[in-house]
Amino acid sequence: MILYTIMPEHLVFPVDAAAYEKQKLVHYEGIPLLVQMTDTGEYEIVQNLSTNPYHFLNAKYAPGVRFPVSFATS
Repeated sequence: MILYTIMPEHLVFPVDAAAYEKQKLVHYEGIPLLVQMTDTGEYEIVQNLSTNPYHFLNAKYAPGVRFPVSFATS
């Protein structure tokens, strides 16, 4: 079956609610980020929530990047 839609995949096929419970909103260097805790005790960026386009161009704030918990503020 092929599904043609303009909706993103995560809206058509939602993930378990338990996956969202692991995520947390933090500020890293003043930038709001949605992160999740890794097995190594670090935060991994899930989504950049900034409204500044330059924050999206900086690879330092890209999804998948990890940083220590001590660098984040709530």
